[in-house]
Amino acid sequence: MPSQHIWTEKDQHGEKREVRATKFGGAWRFQSKAAGETEWTYYDFPLLQDLLRLKEIVARKYQRRRASIEDVISIEKLLEEQGSNE
Repeated sequence: MPSQHIWTEKDQHGEKREVRATKFGGAWRFQSKAAGETEWTYYDFPLLQDLLRLKEIVARKYQRRRASIEDVISIEKLLEEQGSNE
């Protein structure tokens, strides 16, 4: 069953950006789009800020029993992999 988390944020210029993170088949897929855009941007390697935000969201959901520990662990693993690649 897919696990999806959606959030919006504003950049330094005040423009809104919607981000979606979906876990399906054990793999996370990130996509985003700025306000006014019609096409989604898909990321092979998610932005660090998006990973950190997703970690916050899933940790809060896990505390309320709305997310699984496997999701939390898989996000931490993604963060470790991204840190070792940089």
